[in-house]
Amino acid sequence: MTETTFETDFWKDNALRKTWEQIVPGEPRKTLPYTLTLEAIQKYCRVVGDLHPLYFDEDYAKASPYKGLIAPPAIHILLMFACTPADDWMRSPGTVNAGQSWSYNLPARPGDTIRLEARALDKFIRKDRLFVVHDNVFFNQHDQVICSGRGWTIRPM
Repeated sequence: MTETTFETDFWKDNALRKTWEQIVPGEPRKTLPYTLTLEAIQKYCRVVGDLHPLYFDEDYAKASPYKGLIAPPAIHILLMFACTPADDWMRSPGTVNAGQSWSYNLPARPGDTIRLEARALDKFIRKDRLFVVHDNVFFNQHDQVICSGRGWTIRPM
């Protein structure tokens, strides 16, 4: 079994990332497909302390309304980074989450190939802080929406 490793040097690609001035509202962000594995789901669940049997126990999950193992709704946190390249502006060190709102349509499952459609919606300055409003929609390989959200971030100066 090969496990995907994620870059931990968050400054490594910083020079490639768009600055606040270069972010264009409405412009799609470059994204990458990501195949969600059971190992990634379970590792995420262990890290956040969510050990619900829907994520670990095949027999329990099969007897549930979901009819099989699923990922927790908050898996979008892992997917946000897995589906964006290292040079994506959302990965800029110093970015602060100023709020978010998510809707969950159906669960992601082990083996799903996840696709993200994302873009900045607006940007503005308030109290000398640089804000970007953005939306994100995650789809599975059947083009079904897993979840969608809108977020507000404060960008580094």
